[in-house]
Amino acid sequence: MVSTRSPIYSPMSLHGRRIILRTLSEHDWSSWHEVRLRCRDWLVKWEPRTAHSTHLAEDQRSFASRCGVRERERQLGTGFGFGIFLRGQFAGEITLSGIQRGPLQSAFIGYWIDEQVAGQGLMPEAVVVILQYAFESLHLHRVEINIIPRNASSRRVVEKLGIRFEGIAERYLEIDGTWEDHARYAVTTEEWNDRAPELVATWLLPRDS
Repeated sequence: MVSTRSPIYSPMSLHGRRIILRTLSEHDWSSWHEVRLRCRDWLVKWEPRTAHSTHLAEDQRSFASRCGVRERERQLGTGFGFGIFLRGQFAGEITLSGIQRGPLQSAFIGYWIDEQVAGQGLMPEAVVVILQYAFESLHLHRVEINIIPRNASSRRVVEKLGIRFEGIAERYLEIDGTWEDHARYAVTTEEWNDRAPELVATWLLPRDS
């Protein structure tokens, strides 16, 4: 058994209408690895990576270590990473990272999903769950989502939610060895307070049968 040698793991879950967001542990490796392997070509071209580095290590030991890092971030309050589960099956990941306190009170959302379940509205649902947690539990003031402009699938998520577009940040992040422009989207707590009833009703509350 691979050990993370991290503090005792206590899973955390957030619930949407169809999905559950749950912190990952080393026991999730086989299901995570199956999705990553099957969707590799669909995913890795969008992921942060320097020109001279390898892709994300996907062996069991590296996965367990990453889970340990995420657990320490959660305990420190600097980041929250979740697996997305649909009917108990692993379907992707979403993170609330780079949490800054003090005068900023901000964070970033990142996400990816299994190609087999893309387009079903699961990721917009997950984003609303995370936004609700960020603003109502963590009391952040601003959350950003930054996306490569040509990544149409990821942009459809924020566009479905009507998240405010702020412009293009030129050469913002190194992706697969190239400094890529990013479309910047953001939500502030004032915007969340105005739109929360609509977003929660649309994406999280049970629908009448």
